[in-house]
Amino acid sequence: MRDEPDGAREDSGDVEPRRRGTATCLVTGAAGFIGYHLTRRLLADGHHVVALDNLDDYYDPALKRARLSQLDGDADLLFREADVCDRDLVTDLVRRHRPEVVFHLAAQVGVRDSLPNPHAYARTNLVGFVNVAEACRRGDVGHLVYASSSSVHGANAKTPFSVHEEASHPTSLYGATKRANELMAHAYSHLHTLPTTGLRFFTVYGPWGRPDMAYFSFAEAIATGRPVRVFGDGRARRDFTYVDDVVEAVVRVGARPAAVDPQWTARAPDPATSDAPYRVHNVGRGRTVSVRELIATLERLLGRDARVRWEGPQPGDVPATQAEVADLHDHTGLTPAVGFAEGMRRFVRWFVAYRGLG
Repeated sequence: MRDEPDGAREDSGDVEPRRRGTATCLVTGAAGFIGYHLTRRLLADGHHVVALDNLDDYYDPALKRARLSQLDGDADLLFREADVCDRDLVTDLVRRHRPEVVFHLAAQVGVRDSLPNPHAYARTNLVGFVNVAEACRRGDVGHLVYASSSSVHGANAKTPFSVHEEASHPTSLYGATKRANELMAHAYSHLHTLPTTGLRFFTVYGPWGRPDMAYFSFAEAIATGRPVRVFGDGRARRDFTYVDDVVEAVVRVGARPAAVDPQWTARAPDPATSDAPYRVHNVGRGRTVSVRELIATLERLLGRDARVRWEGPQPGDVPATQAEVADLHDHTGLTPAVGFAEGMRRFVRWFVAYRGLG
């Protein structure tokens, strides 16, 4: 892994030549959970990766640096510690490295934290998105693939969630910013014929995961004997999707740029497609697990009983999320391969080693 020097964007204006036989990809949020796994996969597939992350402190930056350390020594990775809100820097990276595909995963994440910190979400998720989309447009990028979220479905109580139904009632600011990303992407696809694909991720989990996610924080609490804080009655259900399956979806989608839907009509508009090169997909397993089942699974794998502390439901939470995934399968041929029990076993094995629990 190479670090790009701080003064690189003030160089002579030279453009790096494309490498024969391999694609160049830009990954924003590369030190994040999904971003790290995607970067590792792209490198393993022989691609040249330009990686960007600001290593913010929403959760412990040491974990982000530990992820990056797993990539040390790979000459095909160029890492830049920087923020997508730096418009000139993002524009310059795209101009100089000319990526065929941009995977935009950088975001201010988390439903609950968007309540007390709305401006941080507006800044990164809205301004940062425009910076990336504009750089792609100006840099003639072949495909912009970006992270959306199951949170866009919000108050919709009809499950499984379908991308062909309107997602107009998000129940958190985080979900609203992700829905706004989809709308902005459509504008760029319509105005500039920039192929864009939004991926609505459903409860991604696995090794090197995010400590703020329930499965990770529950494992921490059970392993250390602290109370497990459960908001609601534990019957909420989530579509847990193992990170390797998510990355497989991202890679396959990246290789299939969004195209015009010849069946699309403005008289009966399909929210998932367009007469522009625009597409939205759910990325989930299509099956749900309750919070109570999650706790029981972690108890079994960690060999300890949980001390559950029941608390009231939190604003922005929804009772269930479940992805309708037939479209993704039809588009990419992907069928998620890792079931919940096996995926959680892999997470706990990593967690025990990472925390030095023996």
